[in-house]
Amino acid sequence: MAYLLLLVLLLLLILGPQFWVQRIMTQYNRHPEENFPGNGGELARHLLDHLSLQQVQVEATDSGDHYDPLTKTVRLSKDKLEGKTLTAITTAAHEVGHALQDAADEPLFRWRSRLGSLAVGAQRMGSFLLFAAPILSVVTRAPSAGVVSALAAFLVMGSNILLQLATLPVELDASFKKALPLLKSGYLTPDQYKGAEKILRAAAFTYLSASLAGLLNFWQWMRVLKR
Repeated sequence: MAYLLLLVLLLLLILGPQFWVQRIMTQYNRHPEENFPGNGGELARHLLDHLSLQQVQVEATDSGDHYDPLTKTVRLSKDKLEGKTLTAITTAAHEVGHALQDAADEPLFRWRSRLGSLAVGAQRMGSFLLFAAPILSVVTRAPSAGVVSALAAFLVMGSNILLQLATLPVELDASFKKALPLLKSGYLTPDQYKGAEKILRAAAFTYLSASLAGLLNFWQWMRVLKR
């Protein structure tokens, strides 16, 4: 019974933030705001030009809203790029916030980018070890194969969890120290501030919910290895 209650609590802790993020984004993405003269893509372009970041491009994506520091590109999903909702406008400003972090070569952003590159390498190595561990176990019949599997799980899942957690302060900075001041400088009306703050908080905590889900997967994987 206690185990079941713990499992339910963990699921609420992990799935709760995901549902909350989705609810907030959807709530403010239903109707265009009358005071917005342009859509999310146009606002992103305007803000980048205003901030002397003309080299940063704005384009559509099917892989989620993000800023790509390698190609210096703000990428927005179609509904954010073409929409005039509060979610579209606020998300566009948030991604411009990342472009600002990159342009200023801020330590947190730089560290997160380096950690991202390391995580990719770690996941590739972990994937190789996951493939090699069963073969190693059959060939050597040694218990060390279990250690290899545990290391592989950490490299694949653990590196991603660490990356998600390291991303959170970068996201909060892009939301509340970059995007929100920009939006409050004349792009939003005071009655839209509260909604924008909710959206920016949701945008940042997307990574926290992802890291919590990763922790659950990692825990389940380690339980399997112990059997």
